[in-house]
Amino acid sequence: MTIMACSTTSVSSGTAGPSVVYVIDDDEEMRSALGGLLRSVGHRVELFDSPHAFVNFVREDIPSCLILDVRLQGENGLAFQRSVVKIAPHIPILFISGYADVEMSVKAMKAGAVDFFTKPFREQDMLDAVAEALVRDAARLSSDSALAELRQRFEALTPKEHEVLEFVLAGLLNKQIAEEMHVSEITVKLHRGQVMRKLGIHSVVDLVRQAQMVGVEPRTPARRRS
Repeated sequence: MTIMACSTTSVSSGTAGPSVVYVIDDDEEMRSALGGLLRSVGHRVELFDSPHAFVNFVREDIPSCLILDVRLQGENGLAFQRSVVKIAPHIPILFISGYADVEMSVKAMKAGAVDFFTKPFREQDMLDAVAEALVRDAARLSSDSALAELRQRFEALTPKEHEVLEFVLAGLLNKQIAEEMHVSEITVKLHRGQVMRKLGIHSVVDLVRQAQMVGVEPRTPARRRS
């Protein structure tokens, strides 16, 4: 056994909803010990004896992290880290190793790992790192969800509303927008009101900020293009 014991009775996952910790280690004793440790504080854990088993596992879109042994039978953990980036690009990775190799740990961290533990390691240190990784991934998922919802609201705009939006982003007044679109100022006001309502915002400052988040660009007025 290469886990250094310490008290863990007060540790929690730090996430508000369901989450999962994946462990890849070809050492059955270490794999079992990590699983027992993590489950003892309420984490859901999925254990794998090889990278291949992890790749073939159907993963849920919930906060997660991966504990990965550097030295695996038939495969290098650092090499597999590059594969993980392709199949689960945002998952926080915590490396474990039986060797105090500074160069290896530096390579892992440069490639995006969030922590590197040399066996034996303290249980509390591992639990703290896992909790932090899950909170980090939960924040990432929440941000992604909010951005996806924001994109949907922008996509719900009609072509005319989107045109008005782009002119507003360019700093044009309603009268100027009306001239550019060859419509009445009242029509522009109606479209502008619909834009604000559909996006759920109340100020031009928020409109500009949210438009930038989804990549909507200002429209150059015709008189400036000429």
